[in-house]
Amino acid sequence: MTTASQTLTTRPLTGGLLTLLAALAAIGTLATTIVLPSFSSIATDIDVSVRDLAWLLSSFFAAFALGQLVIGPLSDRIGRRPLVLTGLAIFVAGSLLCAVADNLQLLIVGRIIQALGVCAASVLSRAIARDLFDGEVLARALALIMVAMAAAPGFSPLLGSLLEENLGWRQTFVLVAALGVLLAVFYLLGAGETLPPERRQRGTGATVLRAYGGLLQDRRFTLPGLAVSLIIGALYAFFAATPAILMGRMALSAFQLGLFFAATVFVVFGAGLLAPRLARRFGTRQIGCAGIVVALLGGVMLLLETQGGLGYFSLAICLFLFGMGMINPLGTALTLQPFGHQAGQASALLGFLQMGSAAMMTALASVLPVGPTLALGLLLAGASLLALLIFALPAAAK
Repeated sequence: MTTASQTLTTRPLTGGLLTLLAALAAIGTLATTIVLPSFSSIATDIDVSVRDLAWLLSSFFAAFALGQLVIGPLSDRIGRRPLVLTGLAIFVAGSLLCAVADNLQLLIVGRIIQALGVCAASVLSRAIARDLFDGEVLARALALIMVAMAAAPGFSPLLGSLLEENLGWRQTFVLVAALGVLLAVFYLLGAGETLPPERRQRGTGATVLRAYGGLLQDRRFTLPGLAVSLIIGALYAFFAATPAILMGRMALSAFQLGLFFAATVFVVFGAGLLAPRLARRFGTRQIGCAGIVVALLGGVMLLLETQGGLGYFSLAICLFLFGMGMINPLGTALTLQPFGHQAGQASALLGFLQMGSAAMMTALASVLPVGPTLALGLLLAGASLLALLIFALPAAAK
């Protein structure tokens, strides 16, 4: 069996390949949040309340999380290429179904189909990176992948608001479908199969379950994986709670809200580029811990906020996002590094933990019996503190 230490870089880390991996990772998160500015129009057109449309998010998260558990081990067995292409085809079909849906039930079905398809692109972007790269090169590749996954929810509401204003919500789903087609072509031209037959796994469903159990019992996987998942969950809580804070309390417009989300992307991007460089100098685990501490500081600032304005809120959020941008790629690399021989399964389980955390955090952001700013502060600070405690535990032994 091929071990992690035997996995060698087989291709140069080119800009085109990095862009492809980032696009595979980002399309799922883009599809998740691009429809948020259209909720009012959708509710009016299909005669439901805006609150009912929360099912479009929760159903997407649930299908996305569960689908990864199947996609990962299946890709370790049959390869990445057929699942990436099939997944993108399913995603396109689900997007087009959403574009023509005339009731909530059909929209939910379309969103589930979308998620089941696009989860393959997301989970396999990390697995493909692990197929091709190792060590510091892997960390650099994952840095851009994680930046793309974190940045897409920031830009997509702005894009969604522009599409809604000029074309309507149905054309938003058509555009997303077109992006799926373009990405499939880009993948065929830029990567293709990255898992050769001699490195593929063979086993039954019981073998897969035992492998998942083994990963969950391996501290090298669970400690950094849980820490990163908590921070990602807090990121989605930020997206869920911020509209009520900025549009409700601070009276920003929908377009201004989109601009705010888009501006925060540059914080994540800068942190993601800086993290691997600092890790090479000071150590991956040390810089990962530092990133969580910075994220924790941002959450604590929100907890202490009483009537702070947009500037104070922006500073607190920038601190959290900068810390998140540092720990995300480094923690992901630490999680996947020891498991090159089962990269698909490891990436799938990590994706499941992240989406499960996102579902939990977004639900808490809406049900905590406090104001939205305090609720967000509790979630960011609480998740960051727990992540720090977990990440700091020794993970040397299985």
